[in-house]
Amino acid sequence: MPSDDRKMNTKFCGDIIARNKTLGYQEYKFLLRAIVKLGIGEETYGPRNIIAGRENSPTLKDGILELEEFFVKTLNQLFRKSGVSPKEIDVLVVNVALFASVPSLTSRIINHYKMRDDIKSFNLTGIGCSASLISIYLVQSIFKSHKNVFALVLTSESIASNWYSGSNKSMILTNCLFSSGGCSILLTNNRAFEARSKLRLKCLVRTHLGASDEAHNCALQTEDDEGRLGFFLSKNLPKTATRAFTRNITDLATKVLPLKEIIRYIMLKYVGKVASLNLKAGIDHFCLHPGGTAVIEEIRKSLGLSDHDVEPSRMTLHRFGNTSASSLWYVLGYMEAKKRLKKGDKVWMISFGSGFKCNSGVWEVLRDLEDGNVWGDIINDYPPKTTSNPYMENYGWVNKEKLEVPDD
Repeated sequence: MPSDDRKMNTKFCGDIIARNKTLGYQEYKFLLRAIVKLGIGEETYGPRNIIAGRENSPTLKDGILELEEFFVKTLNQLFRKSGVSPKEIDVLVVNVALFASVPSLTSRIINHYKMRDDIKSFNLTGIGCSASLISIYLVQSIFKSHKNVFALVLTSESIASNWYSGSNKSMILTNCLFSSGGCSILLTNNRAFEARSKLRLKCLVRTHLGASDEAHNCALQTEDDEGRLGFFLSKNLPKTATRAFTRNITDLATKVLPLKEIIRYIMLKYVGKVASLNLKAGIDHFCLHPGGTAVIEEIRKSLGLSDHDVEPSRMTLHRFGNTSASSLWYVLGYMEAKKRLKKGDKVWMISFGSGFKCNSGVWEVLRDLEDGNVWGDIINDYPPKTTSNPYMENYGWVNKEKLEVPDD
């Protein structure tokens, strides 16, 4: 978790919006309404160059500083808590979609911690919000041919070097949605560590609709008409996500649901009745990517989930925002801190990413979990009595027919 001096409260975010001189009245209204609907609260985090007012002129150093600050903090904690030393790591996987440096981020970590010279390292970029599970898939593949391995996965995103300074509505939305954050995950196939482990991966399913032009182009890094670099989100994104999700769930169902549930579904379809899979027959917890309130609500409805089921995703979005591929682990952390995860439970992780991809994995809980993790002492404050966003109260004047900017 970033330090408190990087928190982005309502007033500060309003000041950042005001600094963008390319925005007109209609763009201000659009941003304000979008922020209110996104379900993001007052305590998300941003990079230091944006806090310093340099979002329009990021440097390579800004991006490196943002990521190195995260890597060092999370890895120091991981090595201390696990008792595993940096020299015991056999595999290192780093995924940051929108930043690539030379030397690579993996090389910087290897150098900082003086890791072994035979370590297998992988630096993944351009994958988007689904990169975390793809990294897990990569480790899973290595585990099949190598025994007693320690693998370290780090997942984060570079906000510092990817701020959009233009006015294109399809590109400026990402400025409001994405926040700084990240996580590290230690994995092993050494059975001697099973008693200390929290989760076991049961299955992982990947779906890629990249052959479709519509799917391929619905979320991509590009330049606007003025040549300003940003990240474009198409109006077709929800439809594409639904297609990918439907395909993924079809492949996953046969791997996690009991046979009687699959037979019930097939029989109903055979006789022409409306049929839907009862995923709760094989899944206890749903770890949904907190891409926005609308995304969470759409998945909740399509899966027939309760408010309790999606509470972890909603609260993660409210407290930390969308931290890209690492968001899933904040959601899992919420479940753990709330002491929901009991031995034998099955947890389904669902992620979406540019390309367009839907990746999902099912984990088995190996023991009752109740660590405070990143949620720490604040977990008792969630869910709050209200998650309403104060933006409209503070900046509601943009909705008036006549523009009258208040003195304060």
